[in-house]
Amino acid sequence: KAMVCFGNMFIELPKAKTREMLRQDQEELDEEINNLRKELRVKVNRLYEAQGKPELKGFNLNPMSAEEMKLINRILEG
Repeated sequence: KAMVCFGNMFIELPKAKTREMLRQDQEELDEEINNLRKELRVKVNRLYEAQGKPELKGFNLNPMSAEEMKLINRILEG
């Protein structure tokens, strides 16, 4: 069992259920973050266009995933 805090109270739940809830929350947060990043890129490009400035170079880069970072770390470690 695991103790989980909901608001101002703690509830004891099975570890598997807790793990699944956390995984789902993390997936939803990751999706929301990615959507906000995409929207930000569009808004920044519109702002630069309205100011008559050229589009930012390298602004459309995507962050590396956790799996990609693990692979890079393995390569760097030897």
